Amino acid sequence: MEKILIIDFGSQYTQLIARRVRELDIYCEVHPFNHYPPPDSSIKGIILSGSPFSVHDSAFPDINLNGLIGEVPIMGVCYGAQLIAKKLGGHVMRSQKREYGRAFINKIKNNDRLLNEVQDGSQIWMSHGDTITELPQGFELIANSSNIEIAAYTITSLFRLPVYGLQFHPEVIHTTEGMKMLRSFCVDICGCLQEWTATSFIENAVNEIRKLTGTDPVLLALSGGVDSTVTAALLNRAIGKKLFCFFVNNGLLRKDEFNAVLKTYEQMGLNIDGIDASDRFLNALEGVSDPETKRKIIGERFIRVFEEEAHKLNKVKWLAQGTIYPDVIESISVHGPSQTIKSHHNVGGLPEKMHLKVIEPLRLLFKDEVRKVGKELKIPNEILNRHPFPGPGLAIRILGPITREKVQLLQKADDIFISLLKKHDLYDKVWQAGAILLPVQSVGVMGDERTYENVICLRAVESTDGMTADWSHLPYSFLATVSNEIINNLKGINRVVYDISSKPPATIEWE
Repeated sequence: MEKILIIDFGSQYTQLIARRVRELDIYCEVHPFNHYPPPDSSIKGIILSGSPFSVHDSAFPDINLNGLIGEVPIMGVCYGAQLIAKKLGGHVMRSQKREYGRAFINKIKNNDRLLNEVQDGSQIWMSHGDTITELPQGFELIANSSNIEIAAYTITSLFRLPVYGLQFHPEVIHTTEGMKMLRSFCVDICGCLQEWTATSFIENAVNEIRKLTGTDPVLLALSGGVDSTVTAALLNRAIGKKLFCFFVNNGLLRKDEFNAVLKTYEQMGLNIDGIDASDRFLNALEGVSDPETKRKIIGERFIRVFEEEAHKLNKVKWLAQGTIYPDVIESISVHGPSQTIKSHHNVGGLPEKMHLKVIEPLRLLFKDEVRKVGKELKIPNEILNRHPFPGPGLAIRILGPITREKVQLLQKADDIFISLLKKHDLYDKVWQAGAILLPVQSVGVMGDERTYENVICLRAVESTDGMTADWSHLPYSFLATVSNEIINNLKGINRVVYDISSKPPATIEWE
């Protein structure tokens, strides 16, 4: 399978480069600078990422360019461009201040293949601390900007295949014609065929799953979320009834969610067992306040349920997980790559303990690609478009001690919030939403009575991958409606607040 190799030097934008390349229907892989594969016939081009480091640091991230330049087309972005220039004899100066923000490109060479489709004066986005002040001999300047003299360069005559460097970020939306640059590099210069589609992925994945598992049964724990559901649908297409799924009610799901999701899974034709283990979880969590202790209790109880299900099957050898590509990337540090891929939060450690081999059919996909595959597999929209939901469920949305009464109260408040989002056509405009029960009580007045009751916090954010998020600017009138519905219908709540914190510095969940 042809691909673009992205060598990561630790940039916050590396995953975004990969996402943009994938949007061009081109497969790409991210590897750390100290652990990447050598060029072969499948690698059509290489992109060197940015970095929080400087090429002047005593232990700056470095690679051997001799094994790369001339083998395939190369494009360095920001730090990558500075590293190429420095190592080949140019001058890179440490800036007095970080150059951050918008600038406008001025093309020097109008017929260059990388910038051929880009309009002169187009907006670009800078984010760097060093600046290339002098290009090495044989390099050619192809663009400057309103901020810097050397915004883009190329090397065409020194090596068999071209090398490019950009001192700005084409992958961010603030570089308005960045996708044109990436397309020119990947398609026109590297010759990629743009055949990485949901259909082609499904065909290849089904064949690989059949080849890998043979006649062995596969076990999969479903969470009701997008990743595990698409994993189930893909495995079901490949091996049918040899896939054994189970869906556990831990008592911490949303209101009526267990029965609704289980019914959807049955309609999808999955071989599934619904297990109501809510008493086991809630009894163990009664009165527990510490969020990490909550997670450990939930994880331990899940392992017990998992073991019971696994032992019901004869000779089960495979455990399927909904691992996706960000999990894989984030498990490998640019400071020392790890060979251990991050496990699904509910089953971490189980494969080793139970001697099961792991199969992760989505481990090459980003979240948006998972949804495309799910759509191609005709997964119902109520599952495919669901907001993310934390693995420990409502346990970490109840701040302070857990009781059954609090769980029921939060389920009802959350249901009012989510139902009204859907009723007012706001659900699909929000990336994630939910209610949090705060460990405080406040004074209120209902009729002629003074009350001293609980506070519900509403949280709704907009994001693309959960790595960063901004609070959703929901209409005031809508928030007023939600507040009135919760307070008027739920005894025990007399105040509703709205969280307007972004991530960073806050997190999406409170615990």
